[in-house]
Amino acid sequence: MANKLTRSQTIALGVAAASLAALLLWRVVGSSGGGGGGGGNKSLAADSDGDDLKKKKAKGKTTSADASDSVPSKNLSTPSGKKGGDADEKTPLTSNARSAETKSLHTKIEEIDRRGKALFKGKKYSEAAEAFTEAIDLIEAGESGGAGDLSAGLTRQLITLINNRSAMYEKSGDNTLALVDCDAILDRQPAHQKARNRRLRILEAMGRPSDALIEVCALQLQFMQENRDKIRMGIPLTPPVSQNKIEDLMGKILPGEIERFLAKVKEDSTKKDRPLPSEHTILQLLQSFAGYSAWMAQAAKSGSVASLTKDLSKFQGSTVDAQAERATLLLKRGRRYAYDRKFEEASADFEAAMKILEEGGDDVVHCLDGDTHARLLEWCGMARHLRYNLDGALKCYEKASDLDSTNPELLVKRAGVKMDGGKHDDAEKLFEEALGMDPDAVDALLHRANLNMLRARPEEAKADLNRLLGLRPNHLLARLRLATVLMSTDNIEGAKQQLDLAEGVDSNNSEVHSYRGELYFAGSAFAEARAEFDKAIACEPNNPTPYVNAALSVMNTPGPNGGVPDVAEAIQLLEKSIAKDPMFYAAYVHLGQLRLSTATDLKTAEEVVELYDKGLEYCRTEDESKDILSMRILTVSQVLAASSLRMDTLMMQ
Repeated sequence: MANKLTRSQTIALGVAAASLAALLLWRVVGSSGGGGGGGGNKSLAADSDGDDLKKKKAKGKTTSADASDSVPSKNLSTPSGKKGGDADEKTPLTSNARSAETKSLHTKIEEIDRRGKALFKGKKYSEAAEAFTEAIDLIEAGESGGAGDLSAGLTRQLITLINNRSAMYEKSGDNTLALVDCDAILDRQPAHQKARNRRLRILEAMGRPSDALIEVCALQLQFMQENRDKIRMGIPLTPPVSQNKIEDLMGKILPGEIERFLAKVKEDSTKKDRPLPSEHTILQLLQSFAGYSAWMAQAAKSGSVASLTKDLSKFQGSTVDAQAERATLLLKRGRRYAYDRKFEEASADFEAAMKILEEGGDDVVHCLDGDTHARLLEWCGMARHLRYNLDGALKCYEKASDLDSTNPELLVKRAGVKMDGGKHDDAEKLFEEALGMDPDAVDALLHRANLNMLRARPEEAKADLNRLLGLRPNHLLARLRLATVLMSTDNIEGAKQQLDLAEGVDSNNSEVHSYRGELYFAGSAFAEARAEFDKAIACEPNNPTPYVNAALSVMNTPGPNGGVPDVAEAIQLLEKSIAKDPMFYAAYVHLGQLRLSTATDLKTAEEVVELYDKGLEYCRTEDESKDILSMRILTVSQVLAASSLRMDTLMMQ
């Protein structure tokens, strides 16, 4: 079936970035559009007034060129600026030379430097690089010879000359040597922005987007540190790297990460069973089928787990009849376990019964009464589907369809497996077959509406749901689905009407309050949204969705006197969501963002990566893993960027 857990992602993050100094950088300074998309607090990025982009004036007796390179430049040109444009900057000279030997060294360096720049202007880049190398060798020889109190001045000269040589290498197309020089500069002066910008350009040219993203994060971190006071005051600033650049790099990195992740999922699936989803998720799926009440009644009548276990003990023999009776009792006990919401035990019984049939063959199967074989295949298919064993589930459902060829619900369940496997066309054909078998098959109408929503076909989804509600006006899930469809098409009044009707069916339903909270959230009524989410939690404490949505409401609600939102409460709510359902991957995304924003050291930031890894263990599809992988990539890049800048934290100091 369409994974219902993705519904919470329709609520925009809307984190109060202006109040959180170190929130993910691409969210903090990456969007000139302002708000977080959900009507919440605005992000820090906006059009620049340019006031903070002026260069510092040179001080003392150094030249203006000396000041522009001896202090990290404030000219935060984006990496798309002129390639190698800083190659003609003047080499800084110190004015306190104390000996004829030192003066002679500076004179030689200045002469070589002028020659190198002349070659640069003549577009003789390789010869210019050789000239700068000659000057660099002189300085390094002077330093190794014990230049003493001139070491700081010579270091500044050395950095400028290496930077100029790096520009020449880049101009001549020797990216490898240009990159070596960038590394040498950053090793001496991590905040050197020209070297970082050049390194970013080169890494992109070399097809190394992951390394390039680290440089982007380094530029962003440095920018935030240098402008921390303005950021805290909410003064509009232009980020050093455009949002388009970040999105472009992520677009190159993410597909490969997803491919590797899905390959690992496939490999792991052959080694061990995946855990079952949460109790709440399983119930939501089971209750989405019209046959739910019938099998529940049947399970209640078949006896308790204790009585069925006692009956099982009577059939320990290896005869065909004994094995058939044992398989039948395992089916009944498995259903009773499901009735009691003990789904692990239920799954184990269904698999044990299937093993008996597989080992006993047709002789045992022929001894089964009525539709026992078909129902066992159906339940085993459901158990395997829940563990995301799609191939195993499909085999069971297809065999069940062969035995029960007029049952449209089996076709719908087969379609659900196809949907989870991304085979939407196949799923649509199965829905059409089910509706051809029974035009009033409400299961087919409901789940086909889910498929149409996945395929961005809201009108088709609405048509299916309206037809279903014409047949079953009190179908609660259909009302809620229709409300979602109407919200997605901005028909807010229509959505409200459907929620009112749903509440009339069941006023104590957690999903009704959760959906209504989302409606309030979409209208930026965060206090009302939070109240509804709290009601949803009270109605069903195991429902993970309202915990996440309540956390987002908290993050869009300013603290006392317009201060920082209650981040600690939001984190606590997200942690509860994961405790209720470890597979609720949206909670990992938001929790990681908040923990990263409050990390006081890089070790704590690295723990966010571990959190994302934990969340990925439960992901099964590209859609589920995409957001967590994106945040993991950005978090790793930020931690590595902070380390390269020799920072102890991602937070603004």
